[in-house]
Amino acid sequence: MGTVQVEGRRKNTAAAGSLQSAAPRAVWWQGTFAVAMYGLLLLWAAFPPLELWPLAWLAPVPWTLLIMRPALTGRRPYRTLWLAAFLFNLALYYWVTLPHWATSFGWLALCFYLALYFPLFIAITRAAVHVLRLSPLVAAPIVWTGLEFARSHLLTGFNMGALAHTQYRVPLVFQFSDLAGSYFLSFLIVLVGTCLGQVFLSANRRLTWWPLAPLAAALVAVLAYGDWRLDQQTTSPGPTVALVQGSIDIDMKHDPAETAAILQQYYGLTRDAVERHGQFDLVVWPETMFRDAWRVFAPDYVPPEGVTWTVEQGKDVSRRNISELVGPLNSPFLIGIDTWYYKPGGVDAYNSALLTDRGGMVVGRYDKVHLVPFGEYVWFADWFPWLYKLTPLHGGSKSGTGPVCMESEGVRYAPNICYENTLPHFIRRQVAELRAADQEPDVLVNLTNDGWFWGSAELDMHLACAVFRAVECRKPFLIAANTGFSASIDSDGRILEQGPRRDTAVLVDRVRIDSRRSPYLVLGDWPAGLCLVLSGGFALAGWRKRRADRRLAD
Repeated sequence: MGTVQVEGRRKNTAAAGSLQSAAPRAVWWQGTFAVAMYGLLLLWAAFPPLELWPLAWLAPVPWTLLIMRPALTGRRPYRTLWLAAFLFNLALYYWVTLPHWATSFGWLALCFYLALYFPLFIAITRAAVHVLRLSPLVAAPIVWTGLEFARSHLLTGFNMGALAHTQYRVPLVFQFSDLAGSYFLSFLIVLVGTCLGQVFLSANRRLTWWPLAPLAAALVAVLAYGDWRLDQQTTSPGPTVALVQGSIDIDMKHDPAETAAILQQYYGLTRDAVERHGQFDLVVWPETMFRDAWRVFAPDYVPPEGVTWTVEQGKDVSRRNISELVGPLNSPFLIGIDTWYYKPGGVDAYNSALLTDRGGMVVGRYDKVHLVPFGEYVWFADWFPWLYKLTPLHGGSKSGTGPVCMESEGVRYAPNICYENTLPHFIRRQVAELRAADQEPDVLVNLTNDGWFWGSAELDMHLACAVFRAVECRKPFLIAANTGFSASIDSDGRILEQGPRRDTAVLVDRVRIDSRRSPYLVLGDWPAGLCLVLSGGFALAGWRKRRADRRLAD
């Protein structure tokens, strides 16, 4: 009887291999690490600087083999998958090391964290396929999209380098992002790659043609929708805008002695553009490039003893400096500036955008809402201020209260600053809130300072985010970026004007206002959120199966 029981346990243990059993041996080029790297190398080549975007559609092909195998090879296959993804992320986000020596630690931490998503993708998809018996054509796109959605929200969110962003130079394929955001395109890419994987990597080593049917249907639908959207005539002439791009290295920005040089470069570029083109409907300067702070005072603020200026004189200093800049050029300005809010007990700093009229009077202000950890503040530094000494920051910024619509000469602008445009849900929420308040913007404007990254591929990846925000909201998207890339992007995501890399330029464009309404602004991210919920269900099924197998084995 004992022999029968032992034999039964052995059979049950063998059945547990649907998720991960005793790892079979394989030559190295067929092993888990190698197969994972095939797809990750294709994906890396699809991103800047190479931008071989068709390769992104092929990246999921080898991953399909990992999903379909009865068991993954190797003693610790999921650690192996994490290592492959960690190396991929180190290469993709190398530019995080460029601002300061301390950001190298952030680079390692970021890549460590992001690498977790790839083994999760393989593990959860395998659970859906081997436990729930779902087709990988269904499971893989759902899991990838759900995890990408989670990545955009967890730990303040990080969406740069999303799979869809590899296609930012191909407007025909990303027009349907106005239905469900950039997540929709990521879903499609994984679906197509998995279909191809099913065709070429079938278990019986014969070509399996049926996956080509859903592949063709998906591509035809997407391309037909893209062609229809691009062919629509829904725009009207809008304001003439000048996007001023200086080239200021980031260490220069933090040198008080260089404040005059920064102002001279940006003012000189703007003055020359006005002399060539005449007055503009709006001139945009990048984030923090107006180095004199805008001072705001709490009603009960009393200057400390020994300070010679009064509250009113302090306000006059700020206004006079801006009026001296704007007045002679006779154009409205949207400028990136620091705001210092004086209150009893201290000063709060904000990263702001100020809108002025043609006379230099400030008529609108937006304070950045979504701050970047270790870029604008440091976790726990309120309790341990010495942490700032380990960073290039002199202190932390405060978060603004919400979106602002600024109107200038009949056109409504909604500014966002720096990395705020990398998060689809953030920009969508701002536009939706302004629409609900009957202040829907006509144009989205991003003020950024990418001088931190010394002309690296970060500039390209940041630009890709703006392309998708334009399509998702169906609004023209303008970027004024120190060192690049400044850009004018129309509501179809086409880059009409683009500044140089790490050089100066003034982009002049007649913006066209789009009358279309984006379904994404109404529907939001619920399709991607549903993918995350389903992925959680797949993971739970896999966990329960593994737990049951262990009990049988015991």
